[in-house]
Amino acid sequence: MITTAKRLDTVEEYYFSSKLREVRQLMSEGKPIINMGIGSPDLSPSKAVIEAVASAILDENGHGYQSYQGLPELRKGMADFYQNQFGVELNPNNEILPLMGSKEGIMHISLAFLNEGDHVLIPNPGYPTYTSVTNLVGAVPVYYDLKEANSWEPDFEALEKLDLSKVKIMWLGYPHMPTGARGSLALFEKLVAFAKKHNILLVNDNPYSFVLNDNPMSLLQVEGAKEVALELNSLSKTFNMAGWRVGMVLGSPEIIDAVLKVKSNMDSGMFYGIQKGAVAALNCDKSWFEDQNKIYRRRRELTEKLAEKLGCEVYAAGVGLFVWAKLPEGIESSEKFIDEILYEKHIFITPGTIFGSNGEGYIRFSLCVKEEKVQEAIDRF
Repeated sequence: MITTAKRLDTVEEYYFSSKLREVRQLMSEGKPIINMGIGSPDLSPSKAVIEAVASAILDENGHGYQSYQGLPELRKGMADFYQNQFGVELNPNNEILPLMGSKEGIMHISLAFLNEGDHVLIPNPGYPTYTSVTNLVGAVPVYYDLKEANSWEPDFEALEKLDLSKVKIMWLGYPHMPTGARGSLALFEKLVAFAKKHNILLVNDNPYSFVLNDNPMSLLQVEGAKEVALELNSLSKTFNMAGWRVGMVLGSPEIIDAVLKVKSNMDSGMFYGIQKGAVAALNCDKSWFEDQNKIYRRRRELTEKLAEKLGCEVYAAGVGLFVWAKLPEGIESSEKFIDEILYEKHIFITPGTIFGSNGEGYIRFSLCVKEEKVQEAIDRF
C-alpha cells in the first residue's frame, strides 16, 4: 500500500470541499437548496473584460507559455490601480508579481520564508488556508485573538506577551474575512511598527476593499510598510472574476524576488487572454464599483432581515461580501444550528467555527445570492 506524506496528517479536506458534496447530494435528491455559504460572485465581469478576452483568443501569439511575471501591461495596470485607488506608488517591474489567484500566493510566500519549526501568527477567526498552508510547510500556527469587543482587531498587549522569538510571518486581512471589520490606517500603522520591532513579515490579504466599503485602504499606504510587509489582492471579488484566477502580491523588490523564486518553479504564467481581460478590468471606472455596490447593498438589507428572522444579531459595521451575525443566546453549536436549517429549510449558511474557535456562536451569510433567492429564504421562515 502506498502511504501518503506525513504532512497530510496535519490538514483535513477544506470544509467547503466536503460540505458542498453534502449540499450537492441534497440537490440531487430534489431538495431546493439555497446556497448562502460560498463567496463566489454570481455577477458577471464587465463587457470590456469579455471583449478583451474574446479579442485576445484570436491573437496567434497568445497561446504559448507566458512570462512568470505576467505581461508588462498587466503589471502596469496593477500599479496604476494601486496608485489611483490607494495612492500607493509601486514599480511595475519589480514590486508587483501577478498570481493565479491570491490563494496560490499564500503557499508561495510560506515556502519562500518559512523553515520547519518557524512560528506564524494567524488571526482567530480568519481564513482557514493560513493554518493549512502553515502546517503543510512544517511551520507552527500561533493564533492571536480577534473579538467583537475589540472591533475584531488585534489586542497588541496580548500580542506582546506571546513568545515572538520564532515568529516569521503574521497573516492579517482587512476588510476582515469573515467578520467584515474594516480596520483603519491607525491599525495598519500599529501593525507595521509591531512587525518592525519584532522582525516579522506582515502579509495583508486584501480582496474585499471595494465591496460595500466607502473607504478602501491598503497596508502599503503606511510609510515604511514595504520594509516589512506584503499585500495580496485579487480580481475575484472586485471584478467578478473568481474562476479566472487572477491575483497579485505587492511589496519590496527583495521580498517579491523571493516569492518569484518559488512561483517560477511551481507554475507558468497565466493564459494570455485572461491577462488581457484582467487589464481591462483594472481600467474600469468609478461607476463599476457604484453599480456593483447598489446590487450588494440591496442583497445585504435582505440578508440582514433573514438573520433577524433567525434571532441573530448582525455585525452592522461589517463591509465586504458577507454578513456576520451572532447567534441567539443559548445556542451551543453554530455547526448544529446551520445543519438544522440546511435539512429543515434547505438553506446553507456557513458556521463561524470553520474560521477558528472565536467563530463559535456566529454564522456567515454570503451576498453572492440573487435578491429573489434571499427573499425566498426569508419566506421559508
